[in-house]
Amino acid sequence: MGYAIRAPRSNEPYDNTPIFERIAEDLYARGYSLIDEAIPEQLAEALFTRVLTLNDTDFSPAGIGRADALMQNDFVRRDEIRWMSTEHEAEHGWLDWVEQLRIYLNRRLFMGLFSYEAHFAHYAPGAFYKRHVDAFRGGENRILTTVLYLNSDWVADDGGEMLLYLEDNGMNVAAPPIARVMPTLGRLAVFLSEEFPHEVLPAKRDRYSIAGWYRINTSTAEKVDPPD
Repeated sequence: MGYAIRAPRSNEPYDNTPIFERIAEDLYARGYSLIDEAIPEQLAEALFTRVLTLNDTDFSPAGIGRADALMQNDFVRRDEIRWMSTEHEAEHGWLDWVEQLRIYLNRRLFMGLFSYEAHFAHYAPGAFYKRHVDAFRGGENRILTTVLYLNSDWVADDGGEMLLYLEDNGMNVAAPPIARVMPTLGRLAVFLSEEFPHEVLPAKRDRYSIAGWYRINTSTAEKVDPPD
């Protein structure tokens, strides 16, 4: 699964380069990367604390689609989300980290990543997100997906795994996943948004994560990207 590499502990000198290089190598070789303790321990703990301070009114039911096409569908997904901003220190720390990753990947892989958006995701016990892709081929919207998990002391019996599938398998429910990702604190998944269908299985306890997407710039004379 590729979970061996980790970021230094909080009392160790921190250098993003080994983590960023591992992500770049994985993306080049297979299109996805799975890394344990990918971000500094202090930042992971701060984000974990932050999401636990949010209350029910801070979250909104997640939808499917974007802008005017946004709709809710409890048959497909039952998570709640809260969009991130730079106003809180921990959120600012995460957005700064992914900005550094964006710059590195553009230099290393020439991906043309332009903007990034992210939200906290809360899955109450029993909530799920059925198999889907984060972008449609040729849509020039979301290019690269990131998922950072924020769950302390998570064990296999808690459920809530993300299952990652090969695109060639499409929506063939008989095809086994290529990865089963348990949502433990500090674990990071990065994958090409168009290439990998994935789903979130129901969990037995509250499950938190940060889902984010890098996009390319599709601005034209008629529209400005990214849209509001």
